[in-house]
Amino acid sequence: MEFIFSSLKHLVVETLIPISPTFQTLQYYLVKHPRVHNFEWHQGQTFGSSITFLTLTILLYLTLAFLLSRRHTTTSPSTTATVPPLLLRLLTAAHNAFLLSLSAAMAAGCGLSILTVLPDVDHLICFPPNTRPKGPLFFWTNVYYLSKIYEYVDTLLIALSSSASRRLSFLHVYHHASVVFMCYVSLHTAQSMYPAVVVANSAVHVIMYLYYLMCSLGKRPTWKKVVTDTQIVQFYSGYGIMALIFYRHFTGPGCSGVLGWCFDAVFISSLLYLFLDFHAKTYGAGMAAKKVNGDGVDDFAANKPLKQA
Repeated sequence: MEFIFSSLKHLVVETLIPISPTFQTLQYYLVKHPRVHNFEWHQGQTFGSSITFLTLTILLYLTLAFLLSRRHTTTSPSTTATVPPLLLRLLTAAHNAFLLSLSAAMAAGCGLSILTVLPDVDHLICFPPNTRPKGPLFFWTNVYYLSKIYEYVDTLLIALSSSASRRLSFLHVYHHASVVFMCYVSLHTAQSMYPAVVVANSAVHVIMYLYYLMCSLGKRPTWKKVVTDTQIVQFYSGYGIMALIFYRHFTGPGCSGVLGWCFDAVFISSLLYLFLDFHAKTYGAGMAAKKVNGDGVDDFAANKPLKQA
């Protein structure tokens, strides 16, 4: 890992940035801009950082998801279609395009921050105890946390669809509600290795939202299974990351945010189980690519994955 980190740092920070105006501009706006460089996350002061905000946000989401799900099950498809199909398609396309762009920005911003700010891979794997969530790394993890709240719009778009195949699944609602809490804990505890998780997950979401965008525009990519498989690989890699952090924590002076990783272990395990179940039901009997919704977004979109955060 040290060789890969050092090679990337040398390539980007020491070679490309000094000679490329484009990379210099990117570094300024993504890493060295005052709002990024001087960012500090304070519980109860930074927007969205209070326990009250977190609790009310998740409870409101769960309540609305329940009400929207009940609306689907107690009314006919013709009466649930509150938005014209063409408008819904355009709204869905705009939503997916925005999250595609945001995911790319988070992957680039947090990745460039890691290479610029951290001296070596050891500082990425294990933040010193009592690390405070401030600076470019935590600016982007905060953006990531807020983006997960915005992703609640996924649920609204599914609920607005009149397609009988696009019901709100337990996987979808559980994932969207839990990941916001996980991101909050990771920020609050200045969780070790978490910026790398943000880079990896955001990169995966670039692929995922590109797939959803193409579906919402009426195109049906043949690589649907790749999206699911990439998510599952990401969950498995989370166990390797946790093992590495716990090893460094208990054999050294300690790492910041280990309690957050304990929660992540439970969350990732539960989400992995749900994804494997979804994978088996979708692809195990040769059903892949046959279930496509009337609005151009297939049934996988109704079980939108994440993250790991």
